[in-house]
Amino acid sequence: MRETGTQQVEASVRLPDGRVPGPVGGFVRACHPEPTAVVTVLVTALAAASGLAPAGCLLVAGAVLTGQLSVGWCNDRVDHGRDVAAGRTEKPLVSGALRPGALELAAGTALALCVPLSLAVGLLAGLAHLIGVGAAWAYNLGLKRTPLSWLPYALGFGLLPAFVALGLPGRPWPPGWAVLGGALLGMGAHLTNVLPDIDADLAAGVRGLPQRLGGGRTRVLAALVLGSAAVVLTLGPPGPPGAAGWTALAVTGLMAPLTVLPLPGGARSRVPFLATLVLAATAAAALVTRGVGLGPGPG
Repeated sequence: MRETGTQQVEASVRLPDGRVPGPVGGFVRACHPEPTAVVTVLVTALAAASGLAPAGCLLVAGAVLTGQLSVGWCNDRVDHGRDVAAGRTEKPLVSGALRPGALELAAGTALALCVPLSLAVGLLAGLAHLIGVGAAWAYNLGLKRTPLSWLPYALGFGLLPAFVALGLPGRPWPPGWAVLGGALLGMGAHLTNVLPDIDADLAAGVRGLPQRLGGGRTRVLAALVLGSAAVVLTLGPPGPPGAAGWTALAVTGLMAPLTVLPLPGGARSRVPFLATLVLAATAAAALVTRGVGLGPGPG
């Protein structure tokens, strides 16, 4: 019998010994592991630096991880049809490593776990985090096709500092610089994440903000947004930036232009998005090194 559709794709991604990648590896790839890991680690580190007790940090880590897993798995499930049409053989659903029903169950389970873990940090903190996770699901389920495609990213990342701060003793509101810096990082992540897929998205009728702007203008906007995020996160906290702050600003200043410069792989390059993750990690590491937290006091 002649192979068609997913069967042809599945045959093209067999391992050297002839096997199709297993479900465990499929779940890992489908969750978008790089941003999932980076966001979870950075938010947990910021919680620890802000003075949250170890038990609270574990709850923060669990809530952020399950939220990110649910969003990543939801994204791959919703995009399955488009991924098949585009021949994206690296996607576990396309390769046959996972079945749609299994990914739906995983996404729903992760979301169900995220709710009590988030609320266990504190009612207001949990609500802030769940609003951000809900915004990410709204992006997956339709907002990505509208000019407001950037809003769920800005809202979700901007609320992460609120999740941490509102979980601290006294439930302080997060500082404005942290919310603004997080929102700018989120918007930059959206722009750089979409860059490699703009042509395929347009062919599939997806017309979010980056698709409407086009690749060239999206690259310039991403560089400006990410550069602004670096400045806010370096100069926003009270006190002098110090060596750590200025070093981080220099590093992030080198990262932001990677969204504009010609790169190996051309328009399909993932370097701009990976540079965004490095930028976020560098800025967060500088805050922790400087002793900047989100609670009351000097930070």
